[in-house]
Amino acid sequence: MIALILAVSAGGTAGTLLRFATSNWVVARWPQHYYTGTLAVNLVGCLLIGLLYGLFLHKPFVPVELRAGLIVGFFGGLTTFSSFSLDTVRLMESGQVPLALGYTTISVVGGLLATWAGLSLTRF
Repeated sequence: MIALILAVSAGGTAGTLLRFATSNWVVARWPQHYYTGTLAVNLVGCLLIGLLYGLFLHKPFVPVELRAGLIVGFFGGLTTFSSFSLDTVRLMESGQVPLALGYTTISVVGGLLATWAGLSLTRF
């Protein structure tokens, strides 16, 4: 279990640092388009988490530490959007389309509202 925790932690650190570096690089060059760094890591993260998940389904012998370190750690640190997208696709592929749609709606709208509420709390 310790090896699994260390793998996820190392992956998360690397992913988070890459997201941070990407955002800073974009902001330094195109400050008016600050959001494109996040968009880029979200889209690339979604593509790569889907690719790795698919590969790992066909190669179950890959150590769980490597799988978790990359999927949960690295891509979770790089972007939680990739994990959200994978969860949604898995729900749809398992025939739970209404649940996937509800999950997506609540996640996006709820996340926006929660962010707005958190920001509003700082204005008091």
